[in-house]
Amino acid sequence: MSFIPSHLLSFFAAIFLSCIMAVPGVIEAVPSSANVPTAQNPLPVLGTPGDYTSAKKIDVEYALAQAQRQMLSQLSAKSAIVIDAASDNALFARNPDAPRQPASTIKVLTGMIALKSLNTNDAVAISRKAAGQPSSKIYLDQRRHYPAGDLVKAVLLASANDASVALAEKIAGSEQLFAKMMTLRAKLWGAKSTICKTASGLTAKGQRSTSRDLAVIFKNAMADNEFAAIMQRSKDHTSEGKLLRNHNRALWRIEGSLGGKTGYTNAARQTYVGKFKRGQSEIIVAIMGSEHMWKDLANLVEYGFLKHHAITVRQQKMEDIQIAGLN
Repeated sequence: MSFIPSHLLSFFAAIFLSCIMAVPGVIEAVPSSANVPTAQNPLPVLGTPGDYTSAKKIDVEYALAQAQRQMLSQLSAKSAIVIDAASDNALFARNPDAPRQPASTIKVLTGMIALKSLNTNDAVAISRKAAGQPSSKIYLDQRRHYPAGDLVKAVLLASANDASVALAEKIAGSEQLFAKMMTLRAKLWGAKSTICKTASGLTAKGQRSTSRDLAVIFKNAMADNEFAAIMQRSKDHTSEGKLLRNHNRALWRIEGSLGGKTGYTNAARQTYVGKFKRGQSEIIVAIMGSEHMWKDLANLVEYGFLKHHAITVRQQKMEDIQIAGLN
């Protein structure tokens, strides 16, 4: 029998407690606070407080099934995927290849292209089109030039639409041409269903991506140390001292968050893509068409790590069986 690591115990305790009424007899007693579960003394689900003699222990496969059932009943996202960042294998998927408007998650491409195309101190002019972009924005002044590094941080942390267009025009001469660069970069990374029409992700006819593509794009972007360092900051300042707050609340709400990008438009609804690490396990989560994004994300992250653990346990059992057979 295999057990859940300690950092997942609290999550599954809630799941099993919620099943008491639905499955009589599953939990007859809960250990007292003095009998805190440890790796040596797993949480019992039968028996009396402190009596581990005949108690059945939580099995990872049973916990996985319960977690999936609860998550599916609560998940609001129209499309979502969780992938193992090491193998690219899907740990969970709901309509992962359904094309949808990506909203500001597509700014991952904008930021990455800008990082590789411009120097931090390159001066960027602000056109009327850039300055006139709708919120979210940092209210760039047409009469001024801004350092490219400041605008990149504004795009990735504050999701600034005006900074996105300004960078696009600086690099490609127009947002339209820059969007073609974004589409090409996505395809080179393996995100073949993504078509970009804007640098900001604002709703546009013909623009689309999928949750699978967003996961692929973000995995590749996070392989760049400079990009990853920016995404890990909860806030930053421009060279002139302007505060930029990261829209990614997962950084301080969800254990193991390494960075992520949020998005929202009326057409796209809530979108998100991010990377998480616990122990040696790393996962990428992408969400599209969500109505309760942060709740969806929390559930998907917990399920993703549990599924990753379950797969590891299965592989270890198979290896043990093979070794036993050889002996």
